[in-house]
Amino acid sequence: MSTALTPPAEARPPVRHPDAPAPGEPLGSHYAYCFGCGGNQPHGLRLEARAGEGVSVTAEFTVTPDHQGAPGLAHGGVLATALDETLGALGWMLRVIAVTGRLETDFTRPVPIGTVLHLQAEVTAVHGRKIYSTATGRIGGPEGPVAVRADALFVEVKVDHFVDNGRPEEIQAAMADPDQIRRARAFEVNP
Repeated sequence: MSTALTPPAEARPPVRHPDAPAPGEPLGSHYAYCFGCGGNQPHGLRLEARAGEGVSVTAEFTVTPDHQGAPGLAHGGVLATALDETLGALGWMLRVIAVTGRLETDFTRPVPIGTVLHLQAEVTAVHGRKIYSTATGRIGGPEGPVAVRADALFVEVKVDHFVDNGRPEEIQAAMADPDQIRRARAFEVNP
């Protein structure tokens, strides 16, 4: 693991937000057109995440022929995306909006088409706006052999990060959805 992914000595343990979803509760999509979790992406992962115990989440996605790299096997970039999406869902447990700052991924075994990848992620430390986390992806069940793993650094941002940097058409469509704005603003904490 790189030093950028190692929390500093003064980092604190993560604390589950009191308003975080209950363990086992589905987290839903943060945006309908998200490649990782959105239901409106025909070739997306359609990853389904659930709140876990403590500051953790679990997720699953089925590798389809649309996700292959080598014949019959999942593309490594798709597997990295699945890990990134699962790690990103940890924001629900902290009630913050955060973006990936660094993602270091290890691939330990091939993942065939048709496989259900069982993912688990947890926050390991928090330091200011930095959120340190780790994730694994297993095949054959939640206790099956590890196929992929990742360590990540996420950085907390405000919803304006997306408004200021996204394409105007998509931002306007998202802003027209009052539920989308309500969910995003609910995660912002006043200092």
